[in-house]
Amino acid sequence: MWLQTKVGVAALSFLTAFTSTASLGADQSVLGAGNQAAQQLAARSPLVNSAVALITERIAQLTEPTLRSATLDGVTNPLTCVAHRVGMTEANKAEILQALLAEGLVDPADEPTIPGGLKAGVFPPLADETGTCPRLPQVFGSAPGSFFGGHHSYPGGLAVHESFNLSSDLSFADNYRKIYGGTSANGLAEIAAAPPAPDKAAIPIDQDIIIAAPVWHDWAKQMVFQWNEDGTEFTELNFGGNGKTDNYGAPGDSKTGGHHIIGVAEAMARKLSPAFVVTQASAHSAPTAGNEFKVVNWIRAAAIIARIDPLAAGYLVKDARGHLRLPVLRQQGTLDLQGLMPNQPNLLVEYALHNLSDADFSFSAPAVGQAQLLLAVLAPRFGYDPNQRAVYNTKYRNPVLSYLGAERLQIIYANAGLDAVGAQIAKLKEMGII
Repeated sequence: MWLQTKVGVAALSFLTAFTSTASLGADQSVLGAGNQAAQQLAARSPLVNSAVALITERIAQLTEPTLRSATLDGVTNPLTCVAHRVGMTEANKAEILQALLAEGLVDPADEPTIPGGLKAGVFPPLADETGTCPRLPQVFGSAPGSFFGGHHSYPGGLAVHESFNLSSDLSFADNYRKIYGGTSANGLAEIAAAPPAPDKAAIPIDQDIIIAAPVWHDWAKQMVFQWNEDGTEFTELNFGGNGKTDNYGAPGDSKTGGHHIIGVAEAMARKLSPAFVVTQASAHSAPTAGNEFKVVNWIRAAAIIARIDPLAAGYLVKDARGHLRLPVLRQQGTLDLQGLMPNQPNLLVEYALHNLSDADFSFSAPAVGQAQLLLAVLAPRFGYDPNQRAVYNTKYRNPVLSYLGAERLQIIYANAGLDAVGAQIAKLKEMGII
């Protein structure tokens, strides 16, 4: 009974602190005051450093020169220029925002949800953004994986999240090659004993796209999820539709996290290929099962932000009905697919594989929720009070999650209980990390 009461009080204390945190918001038109502290924390974490190393190693395997150069620069160069923001004035931002509103790709009702308003949501602040080389507000290795309390929401969580998704995309591609791309001695299809090498499988799957799409998809989280001084994060603007009539005027909701669209805009500004950009844009929804309109709207919004014509650049085409659709790529033009099947997208397998690989949140999101509760219950053992928000977040919650990860803690708890989680945290205490 004592333990239940103790747990209940700690849980209520945590939930109260979290709710009050969520209701506050620093001005998001200026750089996050906690970015530097988050960078320092993440730089010390073996978990984060190993995630960054895994991603960097995979990027080095890219063979297409433009994609390899852009991805290495975007992830490993702390002074990289944010291409879609180069030369952008405040007047440009206002024009772009008005275009997004006019096209129904931003919901005006969301203005009060972002400290700093819609403009701050579409154009998160950058370092030296009025100069010739606007720079990211934090390094790749310090960004979180999502909003505060969401999946991988700790310094370095982005790299951990991307390392999992990248590994998943590679595994999915290998599984497809093994099951659908194996060939028997007589030349017929058969399931291979092991995945054929990418250049030996009967089915071509672009390994460069498989590697780079998970990296670029969440790249803009470095901008969107900046750190506040109290260890919480910026609020993300969801856009890419009005949330009501987004399916070519019919009922449909294509609102999504702003990082997704801003990242696509950056890929466009860096002149990455249509096959790559559409794959990247398919992360939050494959264009199948009636959801092509979502991917199209995200590409439309990204093109407005990047100040490019998506038709001229080959990122979209118009069908016979005048609707914007996904482009005809590779050998898809040998048959008028959309003339025969108007509601089917021009589909590449990479689109679906990338979408499947972005599903880590299905476990990692609830894992963070449970891990936060476990941390709050255990906090008194280590001298922390969840109600002391800034100290709790920056000295206890964020370091524990940056070093251990929520997924590890949740799985340990589910199989070994609260004390086993406490033993993990105690190691950090012994090492002077918390």
